[in-house]
Amino acid sequence: MSSRELELSDDGSSGASIIGPAGRPMTENDLPPPDTKRWVMRRKAEVVAGVRSGLISLEEACRRYTLSVEEFLSWQRLIDSHGMRGLRATRLQDYRGNQPVPVRSRMASTAAE
Repeated sequence: MSSRELELSDDGSSGASIIGPAGRPMTENDLPPPDTKRWVMRRKAEVVAGVRSGLISLEEACRRYTLSVEEFLSWQRLIDSHGMRGLRATRLQDYRGNQPVPVRSRMASTAAE
């Protein structure tokens, strides 16, 4: 079975359908709503899958979700290197390894002391 298939909706119009990150068919209607504020790993993975499959363009995804291209590409890289679990914000430091801590984070931690 192809990861992309043509689906006929109830009104007779056709739309693309792909197999999403959860292993179920996904259409553009299954993408997170544009006003999403809480980005859990499943929603991030759905946006990445939508862009990769052509359900939505990178430009449209960035506009719709107010993402920078760099942020989207970081989600894509994390999925490629660590799977969907790499998108977990609470485990980000585990997946990024020994990369240096940004100056802003160091300044915030010293100000709190």
